[in-house]
Amino acid sequence: MALVAEVDKQERGPQKTGLEALARLVDDDLQAVNRLIVAHMDSPVALIPQLAGHIVAAGGKRLRPMLTLAAARLCGYRGTRHQGLAASVEFIHTATLLHDDVVDTSNMRRGLATANAVWGNKPSVLVGDFLFSRAFQLMVADGSLDVLRILSNAAAVIAEGEVLQLMTANDTSSEESAYMQVVEAKTAALFAAACRVGAVVAERPEAEELAVERYGRDLGIAFQLVDDVLDYSALQAELGKSVGDDFRDGKITLPVVLALRRADEGEKAFWRRCLEDQDHQDGDLDTAIALLQRHGTLAETMARARDYAASARDALAPFADGPAKAALCEVAEFCVERAY
Repeated sequence: MALVAEVDKQERGPQKTGLEALARLVDDDLQAVNRLIVAHMDSPVALIPQLAGHIVAAGGKRLRPMLTLAAARLCGYRGTRHQGLAASVEFIHTATLLHDDVVDTSNMRRGLATANAVWGNKPSVLVGDFLFSRAFQLMVADGSLDVLRILSNAAAVIAEGEVLQLMTANDTSSEESAYMQVVEAKTAALFAAACRVGAVVAERPEAEELAVERYGRDLGIAFQLVDDVLDYSALQAELGKSVGDDFRDGKITLPVVLALRRADEGEKAFWRRCLEDQDHQDGDLDTAIALLQRHGTLAETMARARDYAASARDALAPFADGPAKAALCEVAEFCVERAY
């Protein structure tokens, strides 16, 4: 019960302005989702709820499950199936975070020690697998083959994105197309699936399913583009993350891809040393930020994020105006405004 209170406390805490309408819209449903999450983290193996509770109670916006709840509301659904599916979406997301932190050897997430920093890599990977299993149990309990197809496909695509990112990391010859493949797989796929299953439970026409799916996909791309800009911003500290994590890990994100395209030979040598050779010296992060600013790649990445956010809002055109549509449009604004 203590963890239920902690999760609820996190959700009721201070919200970014752009999420307030969405949080109010789905508040009752989200509390039910939090209870489902806690119940399905339970296990007689004590380390499982301990470790899983650590990352779940660490906070986060619960954005993906809120999208499932809001998409169902947008489509006129008034039952409770969307609550279990929202919990499933959050388990998929949490499992990927556990695995990501191991792959990236991360020590901090949202201002707290990562699970792998506290318990080690092996327990983190295995509990991530447990959460994936719980996600699939919730999908099966829903009983819809369409839901199972959409969410299981998203889980497979996310895994493909993780492997693709591993293949392109530290490779300064990576093309923008490869970067976009990673973003669409690692981030946008779950956003899209989270939204689409909300329309599925409401038994809406396929055109509406595709509309909310497009909303989620474009929102997810905008969200990731902004994350990639924030990695080179002092605002990261406010989000509980370290500035320059992607740079130190050698991740080839869009700001870097664009900077490499415009770099002279000396700049290319700098990026190769830092990203490919992982040879970091004092002041390298400041130099990297200066190069990104000189070539305008942070601003260009933000402009693209705004375009995707606008496309997400446009995708909701088939739906009648109302609180759900307004809240989802505000979320698209939030995704880009959090960079300021």
